[in-house]
Amino acid sequence: MDHIDRSLLAQLQQDATQPYAALGRAVGLSAGAAHERVRKLRERGVIRRTTVDVDPAAAGLGVLAYVMVDSTAWMGDAAGDFAALPEIVEAHVIAGTASVLVKVRTATTEQLQDVLRRIYAIDGVSGTQATVVLETFFERPVPLEPAGPDPA
Repeated sequence: MDHIDRSLLAQLQQDATQPYAALGRAVGLSAGAAHERVRKLRERGVIRRTTVDVDPAAAGLGVLAYVMVDSTAWMGDAAGDFAALPEIVEAHVIAGTASVLVKVRTATTEQLQDVLRRIYAIDGVSGTQATVVLETFFERPVPLEPAGPDPA
């Protein structure tokens, strides 16, 4: 991935609906060249999907919590169990005292409590520790610029 690919990705992160002509102008390419580069980024899996950024609070999901999940066994094979809970928007196997870290969005703390019960019911889970977010300073996309020198 070179600096032009990174610039294209940064542009797409700001507005994925831009026409290829606008993308090309922003990075010094023709519309056709921009389209071809974006196609290749998709083929290589760099661009996983195109989506919209929904405001969780506006969608009625104002409660955000990060949950550390303790276990009695390796949880690396439990991805499907966590994915089955729609309120879990991210799940990560982690190093440290807990085994898994999940990001949960719900409408109420009562719904969060229900999610915690369902997490606890997953085979191998021995406990949870939830941290409720009071305010989010910022969220940002994957940092692409400024990038260091291109690897040669």
